[in-house]
Amino acid sequence: VYFPDIERAEWLNKTVKHLWPFICQFIQKLFRETIEPAVRGANPHLSTFSFTKVDMGDQPLRINGVKVYTENVEKKQVILDLQISFVGNCEIDLEIKRYFCRAGVKSIQIHGTMRVILEPLIGDVPLVGAVTIFFLRKPLLEINWTGLTNLLDIPGLSGLTDTIILDIISNYLVLPNRITVPLVDDVQIAQLRFPIPKSVLRVHFIEAHELVGKDTFLKGLVKGKSDPYGIIRVGNQLYQSKVIKENLNPKWNEVYEALVHENPGQELEIELFDEDPDKDDFLGSFFFSLDEVEKRQLVDEWFPLAEVPSGKLHLKLEWLTLMSTAEKLDQVLADIKADKDQANDGLSSAILILYLDSARNLPRNPLEFNNDGLKKATVEKAIKSGKKMNSNPNPFVQLTVGHTTHDSKIRYKTNEPVWEEAFTFFIHNPKKQELCIEVKDDHHQCSLGNIKLPLSKLLEAEDLTLADRFQLKDSGPQSSLKMKLALRILSLEKQEPASSQPSATQLKKPSPPQKQQAATHKASDSNNSAPASPNADGYAKPETDQTDEELAQSTSPQRPTSLHRSSSNLTSSSYAGSPSHLSVKEPTPSIASDISLPFASQELRHRLRQLQNGTALGQSSLGQVQLTIRHSSQRNKLIVVVHACRNLIAFNEDGSDPYVRLYLLPDKRRSGRRKTHAIKKTLNPVFDETFDFSVPLADVHKRTLDVAVKNSGGFLSKDKGLLGKVLIELPSEGITKGWTQWYDLTEDGLRHPVQT
Repeated sequence: VYFPDIERAEWLNKTVKHLWPFICQFIQKLFRETIEPAVRGANPHLSTFSFTKVDMGDQPLRINGVKVYTENVEKKQVILDLQISFVGNCEIDLEIKRYFCRAGVKSIQIHGTMRVILEPLIGDVPLVGAVTIFFLRKPLLEINWTGLTNLLDIPGLSGLTDTIILDIISNYLVLPNRITVPLVDDVQIAQLRFPIPKSVLRVHFIEAHELVGKDTFLKGLVKGKSDPYGIIRVGNQLYQSKVIKENLNPKWNEVYEALVHENPGQELEIELFDEDPDKDDFLGSFFFSLDEVEKRQLVDEWFPLAEVPSGKLHLKLEWLTLMSTAEKLDQVLADIKADKDQANDGLSSAILILYLDSARNLPRNPLEFNNDGLKKATVEKAIKSGKKMNSNPNPFVQLTVGHTTHDSKIRYKTNEPVWEEAFTFFIHNPKKQELCIEVKDDHHQCSLGNIKLPLSKLLEAEDLTLADRFQLKDSGPQSSLKMKLALRILSLEKQEPASSQPSATQLKKPSPPQKQQAATHKASDSNNSAPASPNADGYAKPETDQTDEELAQSTSPQRPTSLHRSSSNLTSSSYAGSPSHLSVKEPTPSIASDISLPFASQELRHRLRQLQNGTALGQSSLGQVQLTIRHSSQRNKLIVVVHACRNLIAFNEDGSDPYVRLYLLPDKRRSGRRKTHAIKKTLNPVFDETFDFSVPLADVHKRTLDVAVKNSGGFLSKDKGLLGKVLIELPSEGITKGWTQWYDLTEDGLRHPVQT
């Protein structure tokens, strides 16, 4: 009996049909409250854009098949692939009042495989912290427009076409773009939206053999040759090879490198075409699972082309592991033959992942700061055109490494923009290259400041990671840019075996994975590519309240298919009675968040050593927290009022961003946590917030109140962590009357001298 891994789910379609009217209500709200303001802010010509009607029709979305991944997935996630089809008789009308323009959509068709990731899994309702949705590859999208010609006549949109608009919409839904919907308040959205890539796939596009001749002469009587070229696609990354004229056995010898953002389920897609003046002819296609490349690490074979009578394609595929140490950099540079004088061209030895968070105190008037970084002609032109030079800028950031440049989104009318965008660069030689950053004003067409950062600084940093607020040059005195940068070295764990060159019938097989298992396991354990905020012990700590038992992970033998995950250390769980092991791995680290390695007390202890600088600490070195504690017999609750803190330690020059977290031990469930709001830039915060815990008076003496003062920080902040702690034993006598006291904060909370 054959059980396919893709299952029909008619029960799910019946559920969607019943939910469809309510799904439509949500889509209408999404269009009016999210999409409409975003379109208005995207272009000054669209400031009067609005939806006049949003009707998704009565034909619901259909799910034709579901595939659930149970092997080689992270421990705290569920991955589903949904084959969806939507043929909607929708009616969406829009208008732009400024130009008296009306347009709309009559129908939409979309067909493709949508991935749904449920993560992180939590031990409390709703059991899932967030839902992430995206397409692994570009879906088939068709839109029947009304009034499109009028829409494209608007200034700023005249360069667009129907095809370009469809590509923009499609690519927005395809990796690395994601739609993440949080289901609980304290989930780290940035970590889910911008995870570090899983690996890099290097494709050696070598040659083809016995391709079909498509060119004809004398009205088809004489068969000719072809002018073949290839299209290589991984997700929404698209590459096109050069054209080889009149050759059925072409040799390209080209190399392409693509980021692998998601695995399992992704494929390498290659299509060959014959270039013609009118329409290019199809010469065959080839699909190869990235799971197989990851398993074998190195694939060098001839592959038959599909959908054509003849033709074979010779490829060499390399699965490159991302390493957070520079110990193998010299070997990698030698392998790719990196010339010392050649910094920008050739194969990559590393990738740079940059998370652009925000800017602070950008100059409103470009004439306020050093004109060395500003073209006078630009300012004079802006003044002559009547632009106000003291208005808020429309800032965006231009990032350049070598010949590659990325632009961030434009933030309108603000001198403290927040971008929260991630960018990735392929690096040929990090010892020689540098990152050039320029903040520009789209409104005044001038520079607002710049930064030049040699990548060699990252090679000296802990975990090859920097997270800081960088001062801008040629800008205001307090102008800065908040970023996090992580460099990852590309390493091929399984080297090419020594053998003769393959012929059309000979396959070059890699060495058996079992022989590499021990060495690779060791390399995998040594690779901790989590972009963490370093301290002197090389540790980092995120904002988490997990127990020691939850943080502890068991280790056991690993499957060869999961040994080369570079983004995190791997673990495996074995189930009693199971004939095999189910491979799992820890959550993929994110460039937007700090990953937990040690416990908070270790990090705090080290920070205290830095603050002491060789001097003795006083009893109140971590400050104090003021609490009121009493028990209400009528309500059967323990009441805790968090009044204030004083004399806290500072994380940076601006102080700290403290808040207070409470547990009533031994309960450390998520639902049992209480916490205040964070107060920015202060060492003496005042909260005056009240919390309660359901506990009978008879059981109060069995409980301990766990109070921790923490620093909130931001998505990129290396300053997240513990400020101090106190554990309060609760007596059964006198607690009904209650008391208000200051408690000294300590590293572990075990000592708390009381001051009234």
